Amino acid sequence: MTHWFDGPLAAFDTETTGVDVEKDRIVSAALVLQDTAGGRPRVTRWLVSPGVPVPAEATRVHGLTEDHLQRNGRWPAPVMEELARGLAEQCAAGRPLVVMNAPFDLTLLDRELRRHRASPLSGYLGGKPLCVLDPRVLDKHLDRYRKGRRTLADLCGLYGVELEEAHDAAADATASLELVRAVGRRFSSRLGGLSPAELHDLQAGWHAAQARGLEAWFARNGTPEAVDPAWPLRPALPAVA
Repeated sequence: MTHWFDGPLAAFDTETTGVDVEKDRIVSAALVLQDTAGGRPRVTRWLVSPGVPVPAEATRVHGLTEDHLQRNGRWPAPVMEELARGLAEQCAAGRPLVVMNAPFDLTLLDRELRRHRASPLSGYLGGKPLCVLDPRVLDKHLDRYRKGRRTLADLCGLYGVELEEAHDAAADATASLELVRAVGRRFSSRLGGLSPAELHDLQAGWHAAQARGLEAWFARNGTPEAVDPAWPLRPALPAVA
């Protein structure tokens, strides 16, 4: 019997100007396809000149300077179109999409599409829902009492996944894909009998519960903060009159 974590997967990742999904911009992105566990990944990369300043703190994370992006990046509108169509192709093919911390990358792409193409991400999917696997949500649910951070680098170290050139979109997407396979293998007794679509639905509930727990932790520590429970995509904010 072939489990989902041994079969075809895709992975998506972005590097950005910051961490605000409503205001920040994509500066690079990657889509990685792998037909079977251990197979050679096929990688597509995009580099974007965002049309806004690139803060120094963002450059320190991913190494992409504003000058480099202006000279080598493409205008955002066609890139966002290609990204959306690339994800839509995976959706149409029934290929699960791995996205580490999905509400960040997918929401940011949705906002970029609204900004540059006047269309949400859902407008490209032909009415079919994305089937997303988020290693952060999976690990946090399956090993919820483990202490420590759950960044991509931390999880890769825990599960024995190689991560080369962290904060490079292609490297991060490839590592996320291998990480999901490793999580699936480690917890195969709990995940192996589920379809990716069933697992997608479960993750939405798990993430919401995790958000409530994090809000409660903030409150107990005297630093109240709202945590969005939406997964894998945050709803658009109402338009300001």
